[in-house]
Amino acid sequence: MEAQVTELAYALDTFYFLVCGALVMWMAAGFAMLEAGLVRAKNTTEILTKNVALFAIACTMYMLMGYTIMYGTADWLLSGITGDGFTGAAEPASYAPSADFFFQVVFVATAMSIVSGAVAERMKLWAFLIFAVFMTGVIYPLEGSWTWGGKDVFGLYNLGDLGFSDFAGSGIVHMAGAAAALAGVLVLGPRKGKYGPGNMITPIPGCNLPLATLGTFILWLGWFGFNGGSVLATASVESANSVAVVFMNTNAAAAGGLIGALLVARLKFGKADLTMALNGALAGLVAITAEPSTPTPLVATLFGMAGGVLVVFSILTLDRLKIDDPVGAISVHGVVGLLGLLLVPLTNPLTEDGGASFSGQIIGALTIFGWVFLASLVVWVLIDKLLGVRISEEEEYEGVDLVECGIESYPEFTVK
Repeated sequence: MEAQVTELAYALDTFYFLVCGALVMWMAAGFAMLEAGLVRAKNTTEILTKNVALFAIACTMYMLMGYTIMYGTADWLLSGITGDGFTGAAEPASYAPSADFFFQVVFVATAMSIVSGAVAERMKLWAFLIFAVFMTGVIYPLEGSWTWGGKDVFGLYNLGDLGFSDFAGSGIVHMAGAAAALAGVLVLGPRKGKYGPGNMITPIPGCNLPLATLGTFILWLGWFGFNGGSVLATASVESANSVAVVFMNTNAAAAGGLIGALLVARLKFGKADLTMALNGALAGLVAITAEPSTPTPLVATLFGMAGGVLVVFSILTLDRLKIDDPVGAISVHGVVGLLGLLLVPLTNPLTEDGGASFSGQIIGALTIFGWVFLASLVVWVLIDKLLGVRISEEEEYEGVDLVECGIESYPEFTVK
């Protein structure tokens, strides 16, 4: 009887892991739709191509080397997988290790998707895809090994021992993706016509706000898998209750983030800015991702609202600094990702049983951001020297759809 119960728990946890991984994979569609809606019509096909291709590259590179770097085992790749776990494993896992790989690989694809929108409308397609190879194969897995992999940072210190905690990846996934994006944007420069003399900023609106809204709702839905799957189990009363709390708080934070951003936009602009509202919802989701299991629903709503308020001011500040991010990815995932890390000790303080300290969160954030930003900057500069990362001014005017893909998404309606 006990063996049957164990087998049932194994099956339920494995199935739950796979469903949550599928939800996170669906976030790739959300990023694609959001970005396609926030770029100009003449750049839509290329942004869709980037999102589809980066997902395939992430899956392949993480299989070939990323998972091994992050968790230190290649047995499953070399010897195959059995129903009891990796071939040669000392004891069975509580869920199928192949399910764990699938769940982890969609996370690395999410980190890379963040980069796509920030460098949109002026980057060469193949330069971006080459960077994706390095980001998903080495840069992300190495910082992941220092956090979820439990390894020391270059053998110097262990983030877990310092009081660092990141439940589902506000820093490990989202801030890391934003750090890589920031490095790329600095090498790339702003879009032509975005900034003028002095402090002049010219808005460049997206072509399809219904599509961007759909993308946001898809991401909102996928985030339940992102945060809920990070509980890693659901076959016991305790884990099932934890999953329910995580789902509840994830939803509450998204709602709070949207409301906060919408109110701030109304106060600053006198209008209800849809793009700010959409980014506010995503900011709320990023803010709660670092610790969705310990806040109350009210606190989760307030955390999300703080993220929604912060993201509006961050987007405006980056524009004043002439850092051109067409979709607000650096603000949503980077600035608010840092906020999410700093909020963790408020509801999950450091104790003998775990939790986080403010000093540990700051050191962890600096470690993650520092490594990903500097490593990405080196890769971007090398790609720029060898291949070039930016299309010409004439090609930018014509649109990257025709230049890079030879086909337009809206051939009858494209406005140059």
